Amino acid sequence: MAQLSLEHLIQKPKKASENKPPLLLLLHGYGSNEQDLFSFAPELPEEYFVISAKAPMPMQPYGNAWYTIHWDASNGKWSDDEEAIEARELIKKFIDEVVTAYDLDGSNVTLLGFSQGCILSYAVALTYPEKIKNVIALSGYINEAIIEPKTDLSLYEHLSIFSSHGTVDQVIPVEAARKIQSYLTPLGIEAKLHEYPVGHGVAPQNFYDLKDWLLKH
Repeated sequence: MAQLSLEHLIQKPKKASENKPPLLLLLHGYGSNEQDLFSFAPELPEEYFVISAKAPMPMQPYGNAWYTIHWDASNGKWSDDEEAIEARELIKKFIDEVVTAYDLDGSNVTLLGFSQGCILSYAVALTYPEKIKNVIALSGYINEAIIEPKTDLSLYEHLSIFSSHGTVDQVIPVEAARKIQSYLTPLGIEAKLHEYPVGHGVAPQNFYDLKDWLLKH
């Protein structure tokens, strides 16, 4: 197989079907790696071909990032949006590569992103809705600067979004996630925010809820 754009781990479907398997692509958060969300893989619905991608930018002393986050005393914290757009394009390209390489159903692609991976999941899905069917958006928000929304809203009709957040998240305050619906509503997309009494992480109940949602979608 030709070298693909991103390093990744795979879990083949546990349940065989006559059709090409759907893709569930896991996108980890800032400073983590492809092993992190892959720990979910054994518990995910059995018909999915699960791929956990590793972000391209190595960090010190360990972990990877999809794009740089800057901190300084005067400006606080901000993201490198140009790098984030490059990451968005890289993920889009990677989806096309893996659909071909592993012979997957390109019309049934779900993104599951945490934190920085969540922000990019929104960016990919809202910029390229023709590529994505479902988004599971964990502990992130919508960064409008890295999205090119479609003017033809019919392109979003098939898109389903599950979003969740911890109410005591110290990394990305829950208020940021509560603004998501006001961005999505004009696009005709429903995404009820599921809130859990945790910090920047995925509570067990959150995982059961997203798994249940995934089985229905």
